[in-house]
Amino acid sequence: MQCVELNPVGNFDPWEQEMMDELLHQEIKESLGERLVFENETVKLWDIRLEPGERIPFRKHNTNYNWVCVTGGLALTRHGDGKISMIKLEPGDTEYWEFKGKNYTNDLENIGDRTIAINILEYKETDIEQLLFSD
Repeated sequence: MQCVELNPVGNFDPWEQEMMDELLHQEIKESLGERLVFENETVKLWDIRLEPGERIPFRKHNTNYNWVCVTGGLALTRHGDGKISMIKLEPGDTEYWEFKGKNYTNDLENIGDRTIAINILEYKETDIEQLLFSD
């Protein structure tokens, strides 16, 4: 995965008004994808498929998860702090993110010419974690 920052944190000047309105005035979902494929007591498996020009609206991330890109492609992501990044994905690219309790917000838009497919494995809080990390 290659990532290029197009706009720095804190600078909302180049943002389109439509994106600003969505970020500030619409309910932001906490699901990591549009389609839940599997769920049990410890994980959720999400499937994302974005055709060229399609976009997933802003999402709030409050859990830890892994993702793997199945197809590759070119995407744009806007972050809740103003940052905008362009991402070149290759088949098999994967990342692990720790966002539990952080309210990290971003969207994802396919700006390339082919379908982007991403699978996300979200880790749910288990009873053991609740016992170990509760106050």
